[in-house]
Amino acid sequence: MIFVIDDDITMAECIAKACKKKTRIFANAIDAMEKISNGEIPEIIFLDILLDGPDGFTFLNELISYSDTAKIPIVIVSSLDLSDYDLSVYGVVGVLDKTTMLPKDIANYVEEYCR
Repeated sequence: MIFVIDDDITMAECIAKACKKKTRIFANAIDAMEKISNGEIPEIIFLDILLDGPDGFTFLNELISYSDTAKIPIVIVSSLDLSDYDLSVYGVVGVLDKTTMLPKDIANYVEEYCR
C-alpha cells in the first residue's frame, strides 16, 4: 500500500496513477495519520509539505516519534526548495520537484521501496 498526501487532488491522482500499485490518497495529514494509527502502515509515502491543516513537517515529526512508523520511506513532493534541509532524519529518501518531476521518477521510488 502506498499513501499519497497532497491537498491538490489532481496532483495526488497523478502521483497515484504513476505508482501503478494500490494507493490511498489523503488531502490532509490528519486523515493519513489516523489510518496509520489504526494499523494501516504504508510501504512508502509521497508527501506534500504545504498542506491544509498540519503541514508536512508536522506529519514527519509525528511519524518519527513512533518506532513502527519512523522507518517508513518518505518522498517529498513539493515545489519548495528544500535543498538546505537535512531531511534524512525524517526518513526522507528523496525529494521530487512538482514542476519538473516525471511519472518515471515516482515509479523508480515505488520500485525501490515497495515489495
